[in-house]
Amino acid sequence: MTLVEWAEAVREELGLADGKAFGKEDVDRILDLAKDAAHSVARPAAPLTTYLLGIAVGRGADPDEAAEMLSRLALARAGTEAGDS
Repeated sequence: MTLVEWAEAVREELGLADGKAFGKEDVDRILDLAKDAAHSVARPAAPLTTYLLGIAVGRGADPDEAAEMLSRLALARAGTEAGDS
């Protein structure tokens, strides 16, 4: 099972499959954000950050813009921490 297929199965189970299909670009966006949060903040920040992205998108935020903003926040955090040492 691919991650796209998994995401579609999860969406269906949660009753969210009535909208636009979940594609590879959606999976990539989430995984890229998770990577930035995990590597720049802390590993547990990855699921937390992607969960909060989901809430924001559910409330109407643009997925691309919100993910980019959160990635910038995480990467800036890493830059700040590196400068503090």
